[in-house]
Amino acid sequence: MLSPASAHELEIHGSNTVGATLAPMLVSGYLQQLGDNNPSSRPTGEENEQILSADAGGRNLSVLVAAHGSSTGFRTLASGRAGIWASSRPVKPSEADQVRAQADLTALESEHVIAIDGLAILVHPSNPINQLSIDTIGQIYAGEIRNWSELGGSNRAITLYARDDRSGTWDTFKSLVLGKKYPLDSSAMRYESNDQLSDDVSRDPGGIGFSGLASVRNSKLLAVSDGNAPALKPNQLTVASEDYPLSRRLFMYTMGDRTPELAAHLIEFALGTNGQALVAESGFISQNPIAVKPDFDASVPLTFRRLTENYQRLTVNFRFAEGRTKLDNKAQRDLMRVKHYLEAQGHSAEDLLLIGFADTQSHELRAQMISELRALSVRKALNDAGLPRVAYTGYGHNMPVGGTGNQRNGRVEVWIKDR
Repeated sequence: MLSPASAHELEIHGSNTVGATLAPMLVSGYLQQLGDNNPSSRPTGEENEQILSADAGGRNLSVLVAAHGSSTGFRTLASGRAGIWASSRPVKPSEADQVRAQADLTALESEHVIAIDGLAILVHPSNPINQLSIDTIGQIYAGEIRNWSELGGSNRAITLYARDDRSGTWDTFKSLVLGKKYPLDSSAMRYESNDQLSDDVSRDPGGIGFSGLASVRNSKLLAVSDGNAPALKPNQLTVASEDYPLSRRLFMYTMGDRTPELAAHLIEFALGTNGQALVAESGFISQNPIAVKPDFDASVPLTFRRLTENYQRLTVNFRFAEGRTKLDNKAQRDLMRVKHYLEAQGHSAEDLLLIGFADTQSHELRAQMISELRALSVRKALNDAGLPRVAYTGYGHNMPVGGTGNQRNGRVEVWIKDR
């Protein structure tokens, strides 16, 4: 439960990516459902904090949203002050261990994926560079590449912009781009705010930065490649399906059965159709599925074009817990999202086609078997959710979306028949 010292019915602490715009929009949307009046918002006097309040059935409800970085949110959740921890990265094993006696933060009832974001790589609008590999971005941020002319651009020194150490966006960038190979160059300027970082990059012809997708603003967005996979620019399909190499999940964490009632109801609103519509409105990527006709590049085999020529692709991929065949927490909720989509659009389960993919294997037959087993696993889960007789196939280790060994390659795409 929340600390008795809290002056608010609910406190949400953590990520600036989530807390700057998305969390306040979700809180306002939820409070508006409870009362007749539009919720009000006021600052607390502390930067990156606001209080949202509304009358609900004669009772005034107030919610504090404090957006000082993902790591700060875990500490306030663990202490009992926050009812919700907003995070732009998954819980770390060390964090989960600290509160394991109270709740399992990796379980479905505690870990809630509220949106999908693409880590946007930003440059000045005049920069002629259109795409970079993850490895090249790492070299830039380590100071190994210091002039845009080394990459075919203008003879101009590169200026580095980065989020600060409390940021989940920084944790994601460090994990996906820098790894253990590239230390951040000491010249990088550090920011608590995504928006301020992007604004400064957009004014600096030599600048490069990274932010959440909702904070691109006036900067230029680059396409990103991973290994031998094609470069992808973040958009509705590539980010929602998590094919974009720098896609990431945005989370809200709660303490399982210790979650305050208001927090639990807010989470359910955020995960539902109306909440996900607000996610899209905020500039992030909604998990409500839509059907898209993909633009295939030259690398897509003719056999795959023929397989999918009478289909559109849904903006959802089924993925698995690392090292397992078990569907992860997001996939468990996506089962019902696909079902609701079919009902709303008047489709039947027989209109679906599941296509499984595997990471690179020692030989093609093994990859084919793994890809088919993944698709079959999703087919069984859909059957249990009330969608029987879904067609499925495997496509082996073809068409990777990441480098060799990247678990994003192991996925099941969902396609739906054209009408």
